[in-house]
This record gives sequence, structure tokens and C-alpha cells, in this order.
Amino acid sequence: MLRNRTHIATAAALALALSGTALMAGAGKAGFETASSEDTRCEILTTAEGGMIALQGVVHAETAITGSYTFRVETVGGSGSSNVRQGGTFSAAPGQPAELGRVMLGGSGAVYEATLEVDAPEGRLTCTTRAGRL
Repeated sequence: MLRNRTHIATAAALALALSGTALMAGAGKAGFETASSEDTRCEILTTAEGGMIALQGVVHAETAITGSYTFRVETVGGSGSSNVRQGGTFSAAPGQPAELGRVMLGGSGAVYEATLEVDAPEGRLTCTTRAGRL
């Protein structure tokens, strides 16, 4: 059975964000948050690309699975407003992760919260991360 785990920025990272320091790594570096069961793992990859932030949901499986997903990204701080929702079905197998949604957003002046919910036959898995800078 899958366990529901939510990963939220640590108090130290939040303090850095509030002081104007980036929550994500510099250009070209990737950050990610994961949740997993014994056979299935989801993650949200965060990458800086040309002044933008790219968020990508991914599912890895130790055995072949199919299911559905919802990938949501919302602005939670700073300027502007975004509310993106993507979803659909997927298939994943060992060595063949499923890429589940991709969003590119402005890289300065906003903090985004991304949530990936994966529904598979054995249960639901949820990954959450924050990215951006104030």
C-alpha cells in the first residue's frame, strides 16, 4: 500500500525565502521532492532555465503500473498569479519512468507550490515542493 507523504520546505529554507534568497538551486541545477512506497516513487524536478523555472512531475516504478495523475502549480508568494492544472493517465515500468506534466513559469518575484498526485492500483502518492524566489 502506498503511503501519503507531503514534503514541505524546511523552516530554514522558508526563512531564506522570506529574506529574498532563492529556494531553488542556480541555473542548470535541479532540485526535487519525492514520496514513495516500496515499489513506486514520485518526484517533482525543479530546474532553472533561462530566467524561468521548469517544474516536471515524474513517477518511477519497480513493477509495471498504470494509473492517473494530477499536477498542480500555484503562485503562493510574490508578484503575479498562476494556477495551472494538468492531468491524465500514465504507464511506468522499471527503467521507464513516466513524465507527468511540465510547467515553465517566470523565475523572479514569485514562489510557486507544485503538487503531484498519483493514483495507482495500490493507492495514492502525493509529492509537494516549493520553488522560486521573492
